[in-house]
Amino acid sequence: MIEQIYTYFTIEMLYLWINCGVLPFWIILIFFPQSHLCKYFVTSIFPITLLGGAYIFMLYQSYIGAYDFDKNFMLYLGIAELSDLFSDDTFLIMFWIHFVSINLFAGGWILKDSQKFGVNKYLLGVPLITTYLIGPLGLFIYWFIRLFYAKRISLYD
Repeated sequence: MIEQIYTYFTIEMLYLWINCGVLPFWIILIFFPQSHLCKYFVTSIFPITLLGGAYIFMLYQSYIGAYDFDKNFMLYLGIAELSDLFSDDTFLIMFWIHFVSINLFAGGWILKDSQKFGVNKYLLGVPLITTYLIGPLGLFIYWFIRLFYAKRISLYD
């Protein structure tokens, strides 16, 4: 039985589960930001724990598959080395889990911060959707909106 479960979680299947798995979190975050479901389910540690578990699973899979972890440090040497790393499916899925986790965390932070400053929830749609698709650009858009609600500029908050 364990072998059947183990063979089911291929890299392609994990990629599909991660992409489909984060969508409910983002839908709740964008369309139901004031709900208790969002407060206790989306902006809590729950989604990060799930994605962290997927990341640990991939690290374990990499370890038993004799993945060369030292090769990961080559990404700092140049764009060609980074391109070589992205040609490896194991590295690519670990990067994708990392990317999805950070974007979801940033989306949750945007929501909590916007509630602190009373930002209109209809204005949040644009930065949240942009954060889902292009993380840093969504944060930049939110910071621009936040300036008008906070009425002050703070470099650390």
